[in-house]
Amino acid sequence: MAKIKPRVKVPKTAEAGEIVTIKSLISHPMESGQRKDKKTGEVIPADIVRHFKATFNDETVFEVDLDPAISTNPYIEFTLKVTESGTVKFLWVTDNDGEFETEKKIKVS
Repeated sequence: MAKIKPRVKVPKTAEAGEIVTIKSLISHPMESGQRKDKKTGEVIPADIVRHFKATFNDETVFEVDLDPAISTNPYIEFTLKVTESGTVKFLWVTDNDGEFETEKKIKVS
């Protein structure tokens, strides 16, 4: 399986009260549990990113539950009004209890 890698794009700076666009993508195969391994013939177990959550300074600002119909490498974009400097934390949770996290800082001037 490919290495699961979260990537995010967050502005490094913003003006107080500015609405910024936050972009996130996680490299994940989103296995449905319906495909078979070509070499062994065994069913590849389901492994779907089921939940995504973003917080800013520990306050939830965006949260979504995902379904199996979501494509490989799910891309999520949302906006955030920033009034103070802080940290945006991202969390992806998979079927197999996998959790992937990353964070980025925003400096407000």
